[in-house]
Amino acid sequence: MTKVNILLDDALLKAADRAARRSKRSRSELIRDAMRAYLQKEEIRAMEERDRIGYAKQPETKEELK
Repeated sequence: MTKVNILLDDALLKAADRAARRSKRSRSELIRDAMRAYLQKEEIRAMEERDRIGYAKQPETKEELK
């Protein structure tokens, strides 16, 4: 793993520390999990957007909907 430095405002850091304690994880683990969840959500959003654009360019026909 690579060590990185990030800046967090005090309220966000305190909230993250509370969440980490409640879930019995380290702060680093909590932040890694949050980043993974965010990136997965963004990938799904991007795929849905590609699908939306594709269907707008070539809508389904009545035959395909049967």
